[in-house]
Amino acid sequence: MAIWNELLESVMDAAAEHGLWEPGDVIVVAVSGGPDSVALLHVLHEISVSRMPLTLICAHVNHGFRAESAEEAELVRSIAEGLGIPFELAELDIPSFMKESGLGPQEAAREKRYEFLLDTARRRGARSIALAHHEGDQAETVLMRLLRGSGLSGLAGMRFKRTEKNVELIRPFLRINKAAILEVCRQRGYRYAEDPSNEQTKYTRNAVRLEVLPFLTGYSPQLGRSLTQLAEIAGAEDDFMEAAAAECFAGNVRQEQGKCTLDRADFTALPSALQRRLIKLILNYLSADTPEIDFPKVESVRRGILQDLPTAWSLDLGRGLTCIRQYNTIYFLSAPLDHQASYVYRVSSPQPRIELGEIGKAITMTLAQRENEAVPRGEGGNLSARFDYKELVFPLMIRSRLPGDTMKVMGLNGSKKVKDIYIDDKIPSTERSRIPLVCDGLGNIVWIPGVRRSVHAAVGDDTDSVLLLSIEDL
Repeated sequence: MAIWNELLESVMDAAAEHGLWEPGDVIVVAVSGGPDSVALLHVLHEISVSRMPLTLICAHVNHGFRAESAEEAELVRSIAEGLGIPFELAELDIPSFMKESGLGPQEAAREKRYEFLLDTARRRGARSIALAHHEGDQAETVLMRLLRGSGLSGLAGMRFKRTEKNVELIRPFLRINKAAILEVCRQRGYRYAEDPSNEQTKYTRNAVRLEVLPFLTGYSPQLGRSLTQLAEIAGAEDDFMEAAAAECFAGNVRQEQGKCTLDRADFTALPSALQRRLIKLILNYLSADTPEIDFPKVESVRRGILQDLPTAWSLDLGRGLTCIRQYNTIYFLSAPLDHQASYVYRVSSPQPRIELGEIGKAITMTLAQRENEAVPRGEGGNLSARFDYKELVFPLMIRSRLPGDTMKVMGLNGSKKVKDIYIDDKIPSTERSRIPLVCDGLGNIVWIPGVRRSVHAAVGDDTDSVLLLSIEDL
């Protein structure tokens, strides 16, 4: 009985530490029929009877893979009935779902299994679903993620408790080793089923459990325990970092529909660990269904923001997400503006012609002395603009429009939104995406080709040299 009492106390300690349940909770217990889940059902039943009032629902899934599946379902039903616990059964045709979805057997089975468990929890008014993952499962998970190159969040492995679709998934056995579970089943005579597919190394997790972990354990006998301890440490630190990133997000990121804006100075003041977290948090905010952004992309964004030189660039992060830097302002967008391509051209010195392939336009530049009559003196119907070359700050940036762009318009006091300029000039929305913006080295918009020019670098009586910018179709 000693090992049974130890197991009970370990589960109760984990429940208290992680808030796995409260008196009166309804808990759906996922029972496959194997020794781990059968032991979990018995342990939770004992707790509900002698330690804390809990209402249990036993839930089993027949995946339809094997002939023995029906017998296993009946075994779980009989165990639940023997304990006086209500039983829920799902009989699924996973092979057919695999053909429909294109998923592999394990992925398809997991998706349908969790769908059933969450539906059962909602119907039964359950706060949580108890899963029988144990210390060995945790070690496998951490090692698999380590082999894939995971960060801190991945090394946290499975959590004792996490919320999915307003239902808590709880894992009371995460500190319990497999040997203890099997010994409890043996001593107390619990019936359980053995799944022969667990011995097939064609599945990655099985190969890790049966081949990789035993091999590495030969060099480090406590490897399993070390990996689970790593998961707990990483999980606690990951939670701390997530909270810190959320605080940074709230204090430094300006949110609009489909857009997040960040000042470079605020970003560079953060430690590198928080910088990476903040980038990922922004991307998750913009697209909840985005898979984990890989390290190289996050690092490309981070290093691009940290560049000291005044610069502008854009980076396509996939799935409609784009990061754009305009000097000291960073934009994260969930979709291209006006369905236009995002582009930035950096011009360090006057160039005869810059082709903007994204919009089928070209910008030409002509530099001449003021007294040279070959330099046109008019604005060319807004398709050309003249600037005092010595007053124009380089490098110039020719770029696509960004949310909130403003320009100091010639003849007006103060700044005006580019969007309002387009509206006032009655420029159709379908045409706006083909209009580039020309900015100076300080980030000021100096010319909207075909529309307006700014007050910057205006040609005056004391101008010696003139830079003529013109736009034409390719």
